[in-house]
Amino acid sequence: MTIQLKKFGTTLVSRPSGKEAWLAFQPVLGQISTEEEVIVDFTGVIVLTPSWADEFLTPLHQKFKERVRLDNINNPSVEATLAILKKQ
Repeated sequence: MTIQLKKFGTTLVSRPSGKEAWLAFQPVLGQISTEEEVIVDFTGVIVLTPSWADEFLTPLHQKFKERVRLDNINNPSVEATLAILKKQ
């Protein structure tokens, strides 16, 4: 399954917004098989803040662990945010 983050907007900011996106995506996540890879595609995302990413990506990684793959992360905002989350 591929999650196109731009569906949530091109400017992904604030903890409440990230939490809302995570909760809204729960029905879709429930359909992922136990063997399926989860690809998070950052194409079209202009701004990603650590607070939004923590609310969406952290629980996604906790749920699917090594099956999560991040694609198109070459945006400076995305790179910086992922580096911050990696330290935590």
